[in-house]
Amino acid sequence: MRILFMGSPQFAVPSLRVLASNYNLIGVVTQPDRPAGRGKALRPSAVKTVAEDLALNILQPKKLRNEDVISQIQVLHPECIIVAAYGQILPQKILDIPPFGCLNIHASVLPRWRGAAPVQASILHGDEETGISIMLMDAGLDTGPILSQVRLGIQENETAGDLANRLSHIGAELLLETLPAYFSGEIGPIPQDDHLATHAPMIKKSEGALDFNKPSIQLSRQVRAFEPWPTSYFYWDGKRIVVKKASSAVWKEMEPGRVIFLAPYPAITTSDGVLVLEEIHPAGRKIMPGDAFLRGSPEFIGADLTQSR
Repeated sequence: MRILFMGSPQFAVPSLRVLASNYNLIGVVTQPDRPAGRGKALRPSAVKTVAEDLALNILQPKKLRNEDVISQIQVLHPECIIVAAYGQILPQKILDIPPFGCLNIHASVLPRWRGAAPVQASILHGDEETGISIMLMDAGLDTGPILSQVRLGIQENETAGDLANRLSHIGAELLLETLPAYFSGEIGPIPQDDHLATHAPMIKKSEGALDFNKPSIQLSRQVRAFEPWPTSYFYWDGKRIVVKKASSAVWKEMEPGRVIFLAPYPAITTSDGVLVLEEIHPAGRKIMPGDAFLRGSPEFIGADLTQSR
């Protein structure tokens, strides 16, 4: 079976590795190198780094709709294309190339959380469980029929980064179980129930700003969902402070956005309680526990964050 793999971030790496070990992997398509870090040096995707180590043929097109790119893929004669967080929508001309179609490894139990950010959405909305779906792709956004699914519970303090890592390995295992049954005809695609669909659009960096007029539990979920990207933050004394770890707590009614002391940490009042700052990253400094930050900046207690920027 000639398989072409398409993926970019770390989430896709475990699936790439199992395919390289068990199938005839004829190539890898991944996103172009992107500027990163303070120096804006070009950085390869996680998939490209591993693909180079495995000495695989690598394609990095800017746009899949380019006719030259489509021709390059056609020349490879893939019998199946497998996609994991590639980062671009596949045009119909590519979907039509492999006789066994294009399969997507999606980080939710579809039809819940179709879209670009299913892991973040599951945490943001307080879901107790999520999972992996392997689906046969069609022209829609995560609307294709399902081949297999697995569910798992979301841990109480799990961040999006932690959960995505767990799901990436579970996805690779499920892929390895699903492919033989699919290729042999033992299992077939089952249509999704569109009436149950929810959507997880791409997250913007600007969404990380903490709005203390929201409930404390919602803000603590945001901190977890936006870790490690785009992160959650507020401003104090003109400086940006990223919240790496936080929890919600009940507190007497106060105006939102005031900093209080809830031993041993600083906490910020919200619409219904407080957001306890357990670990923060002040601009220009190292990541530190909230109580350590207080020892160096005791004047933080009593600050009105509604006036800070």
